[in-house]
Amino acid sequence: MTIKEAQARIKARVWQSVAQADLNLSALDKTTLESFVDLVTEAAILEIDNELDVSQLTTKSAAVEANEEEEDEFGEKVLWQGRPLLSLVLYYTITTERIKITSGLLGKAHENVELIRVQDVDHSQTFGERVLKIGDITIRSHDPSHPEIVLRNVQDPGSVYEILRRAVLDARKRHNFSYREEM
Repeated sequence: MTIKEAQARIKARVWQSVAQADLNLSALDKTTLESFVDLVTEAAILEIDNELDVSQLTTKSAAVEANEEEEDEFGEKVLWQGRPLLSLVLYYTITTERIKITSGLLGKAHENVELIRVQDVDHSQTFGERVLKIGDITIRSHDPSHPEIVLRNVQDPGSVYEILRRAVLDARKRHNFSYREEM
């Protein structure tokens, strides 16, 4: 289910609850009532997402407490981990060497892009995404299997973009890798 679908379902449920509550809302104009329902819908989506984060953090808290500087199973330092808003099956990880995308609930599929193969990183937000403080990060690379990857609905995309940009520059410096642009 996409965020727009979830938002539409929650909004419909809120309207249904308002209709069934037997409240006298005749004093409110239509615009005010619609704004109120939109506000309640956004608050419900953010609260659900926060609960998903809390449940994910409690399962990882023992591993993080045992090791202050978190490393993945390959010994790479984890710079950032996250998931799309309201997603239970998709996880993003940025390490000092690569970008890892893991998807699946029971079975897992893994995609990796080495940081030194990344050519360009951009981030964007629609108005609705700015309200929810999420956005998309587009990564273009020389990786033949994944020339373009989009990390969708990432919380605080500006800071994740900066983490990724700096990680790419550090990886290039570590591996003495540089691009020569033609003019």
